[in-house]
Amino acid sequence: MEANEAVRRKGKGREYIEAFAVALFIALFLRTTVVQARIIPSGSMEDTLLVGDYLFINKFVYGYHVPFTEGRILLLREPARGDIVVFDPPFESSNAFIKRVIAVPGETVEIRRKTVYVDGRPLQENYTRFVEGSREDRFHSRRDNLPPVKVPPGKLFVMGDNRDRSYDSRFWGFVDLDDIIGKAMVIGASVDLNRDVRWYEACRYPELVRWDRVGKVLH
Repeated sequence: MEANEAVRRKGKGREYIEAFAVALFIALFLRTTVVQARIIPSGSMEDTLLVGDYLFINKFVYGYHVPFTEGRILLLREPARGDIVVFDPPFESSNAFIKRVIAVPGETVEIRRKTVYVDGRPLQENYTRFVEGSREDRFHSRRDNLPPVKVPPGKLFVMGDNRDRSYDSRFWGFVDLDDIIGKAMVIGASVDLNRDVRWYEACRYPELVRWDRVGKVLH
């Protein structure tokens, strides 16, 4: 009887381990190929995205890039102007970036005193935020003005919505389509991290949760 009980316990334990392994595999598969969560660490996309917003990223809409190859497979659609995208920047960085697509391959971008033109027409941008006025020093001239530049094939021109506080294509150039991770989809949660509180401590400070942002679909 004792031997049979031991066998049953061993079998039960194995079932739990197998169930956990399957659940872990599914979670990792979904995270890798379908949906990924990401916390906004900076204010470069204010007021669209705030520090402490917890986003869900759609990783399959733009298809997948196979390492050491060019192009993407299982592509549903190309990134379009206005999409908020997560990507690996074209320089050494341990963090992914999140910006808005301003121009796609074949389009010409120009900036005149903070106004963005695409193919000669000013963009209607009701999502932008400006902190400072135009200044004449070299850095701010580059930030607020850009001579016409055509987006090459396989590239994107991206900018942060907080135009005076964003490090983007105005400074380091284009994003390679193969470096796109996914499209920002929805805000799953939001915590005011400007109050010296870590994200995972929000349960202790419910007053810091921005309930009005939970479930907000991004456009």
